[in-house]
Amino acid sequence: MGVLRHGAESLNPVESRKAPVARQDYLFTSESVSEGHPDKVCDRISDEIVDLYFREAAKQGMDPWQVRVACETLATTNRVVIAGEVRGPVLPHAQIEQTVRDAIKDIGYEQDGFHWENAEIEILLHEQSADIAQGVDSSGNKDEGAGDQGIMFGYACNETPELMPAPIYYAHKILHVLSDARRAGKAALGPDAKSQVTVKYAGGKPVGITQIVVSHQHEHEDLTSAQVREMIEPYVLSVLPEGFVTKDTVWHVNPTGKFYIGGPDGDCGLTGRKIIVDTYGGAAPHGGGAFSGKDPTKVDRSAAYAARYLAKNVVAAGLAERCTVQLSYAIGVAAPLSIYVDTQGTGKVSEAQLEDVLMNIISLTPRGIRTHLNLNHPIYARTSSYGHFGRAADADGGFSWEKTDLVDALRAKFA
Repeated sequence: MGVLRHGAESLNPVESRKAPVARQDYLFTSESVSEGHPDKVCDRISDEIVDLYFREAAKQGMDPWQVRVACETLATTNRVVIAGEVRGPVLPHAQIEQTVRDAIKDIGYEQDGFHWENAEIEILLHEQSADIAQGVDSSGNKDEGAGDQGIMFGYACNETPELMPAPIYYAHKILHVLSDARRAGKAALGPDAKSQVTVKYAGGKPVGITQIVVSHQHEHEDLTSAQVREMIEPYVLSVLPEGFVTKDTVWHVNPTGKFYIGGPDGDCGLTGRKIIVDTYGGAAPHGGGAFSGKDPTKVDRSAAYAARYLAKNVVAAGLAERCTVQLSYAIGVAAPLSIYVDTQGTGKVSEAQLEDVLMNIISLTPRGIRTHLNLNHPIYARTSSYGHFGRAADADGGFSWEKTDLVDALRAKFA
């Protein structure tokens, strides 16, 4: 079956009418959460288990292409429950448990209500369903199929150097710099935190910040909101563009008045509940599938990475100021069912042309994505907080989908 390109017929809407003019002056808000947020604790644990299976497969000389992990985590007061399906090396529960404790310790939880050493850990992992496996595995002339059906979106824009929307980009940076300060012993803060940034746009470009929200767990119970603000404000200002924060910017720091009890002791956490934080902060569509805890046969994860990779390279090549890419898949089917490109009226070439080029510039089968982006490695725990996108590519293959190595090829196609 051929790939359907939405809107690629002769009456392509891009070619038959002008794109609507986007709003130029508005406010837009995005939030982020720290690695100590209850849901992010669960994302981290689930991704640590994905990495563990890849590491152990390599140690035991097993084929990494055969690793399968779909791991869900629940965390509450001094209790962690892990459930899901796996295939690959046979790992003792004690090894998995130690991986979980190490992750909690690294995040920084040594509280009475949630402690890396004392938490009860229940492991409920079992073999992957044979019915699913037969659709995913390659055999004979059949290529590796997608691990599930679904739609995946990628997005990029030229609002920041990392080609991410400004609100989510700055919301992440605020919490990341505060985490670094906490870990270095420079700020008496706990691991759990949330941020929210409202960005003012003029002429379609970010020009300032009207509201800043930071709710941050603190180590000393008697600290006031004013004292917490005094502690965190220099770090927040250090990562925001000069002139974006003015006397008119409204700050909300620990607006409930106190944030001493945090993490899973304060609020139950689950894997996959922060999918908008993980992606574009609401500035772009989301297909609905979470990333963490899934090996790259799951196109929820790998195809979303591929879609970001394509969109980012389109913007980096100067072919558009903003670009959304949608891919769709069916379980057990290798080739994507469709590709859709939307440049929101900023494109230098038509979306139909981009769809043709992007579909063929790399292989968008699950195997093709995993090969091109080098995803069969333990690179996933680091993605579990501060966003899966807008990060620098690592030398070991982490965040490979952030590379802009398709720019020259794309420019050549549209020379």
